[in-house]
Amino acid sequence: MSFRRCRRERPRSCSASDQLVKILSSLVALLLVSPAFAQNSDSIDAYIHSEMQRQRIPGLSLLIARDGKIVRAQGYGFSNVELQVPVKPETVFQSGSVGKQFTATAVMMLVEEGKIKLDDPITKYLKGAPASWNQVTIRELLSHTAGFTDYPEKFDFRKDCTEADLLKIVEGIPLAFPPGTNYSYANLGYLTLGILIHQVTGEFYGDFLQERIFRPLDMNTTRVMSEADIVPNRAAGYRLVKGELKNQEWVSPTLNTTADGALYFSILDLAKWDAALYTEKLLHRSSFEQMWTPAKLLNGQSNPGNYGFGWRIANKDGHRVLDHGGAWQGFEVHISRYVDDKLTVVVLTNLADADPGEIADHVAKMCLAAP
Repeated sequence: MSFRRCRRERPRSCSASDQLVKILSSLVALLLVSPAFAQNSDSIDAYIHSEMQRQRIPGLSLLIARDGKIVRAQGYGFSNVELQVPVKPETVFQSGSVGKQFTATAVMMLVEEGKIKLDDPITKYLKGAPASWNQVTIRELLSHTAGFTDYPEKFDFRKDCTEADLLKIVEGIPLAFPPGTNYSYANLGYLTLGILIHQVTGEFYGDFLQERIFRPLDMNTTRVMSEADIVPNRAAGYRLVKGELKNQEWVSPTLNTTADGALYFSILDLAKWDAALYTEKLLHRSSFEQMWTPAKLLNGQSNPGNYGFGWRIANKDGHRVLDHGGAWQGFEVHISRYVDDKLTVVVLTNLADADPGEIADHVAKMCLAAP
């Protein structure tokens, strides 16, 4: 059983059942298409349709934005297979680790306000932390270079834990390497950053995000997850078990509130987020540039993961790309921002082990090649 926030495994190749073929053949398209992309529409539709069939994805939401403006927002397939509910631009998916960029933005807001410093040791704010954390800085937690790790193999994802309980679990795990000397993607590092935000502000990190990011940007669907609440347009998550479509696996409610990636959002809200990143509504440009630059290790070299703060920095066919994937409870999602081309592609899917990153890359190539 695996509940990792961000995973990049390829889906198994399975023959499609008659039911799934029927679902995927009933594509639902709700479009916002600009004239510049109209001629490319049919080829993008054909590609998305073929990938959904190949990967056996029940539902998919696609955003294409240029210079902060929507040129395409479209739903395909079904957000709920049992009720035959179509995906539309308003459909709400789970974020997985794409949520880390919001946590990182919140931390940088506190940096700009002088409430914390990037090179402060985390023990300055988390009293009683183990001595091994004395050299762990906030900068290193943001860039996965602190030596923190992922959830341990025997971690019980179905047990409810308080924030204090979770912190105690993290504190009991030895560092994988001396802080600042290597890179290892660490969900527990971002979980700890959420606790840091709470300690510094007195607010649960989700409330801080709501107050400082989501409401100011009118991101009305974006929020910390809650399976108990009534959430309009919420998609169901799925997985394949021996070739058969099953509902997502269940986790405890508290595991859906941590800062390593436990948000709901839609592509329409992510379009608002993308637009804000071209401005200084949230942070100064200098802060964004720190987030979008691979963090350096203590030896002066860039970290092997090419990770900034909440974003991975990549070069794809000569294009500078800021991207991130996410996986959680039957959802796989991806955001790619081709910053120099001012092109953003977001792909949200409701199938564990789907590969939305591959789809986003291919759609971006189609867009960049279009006249």
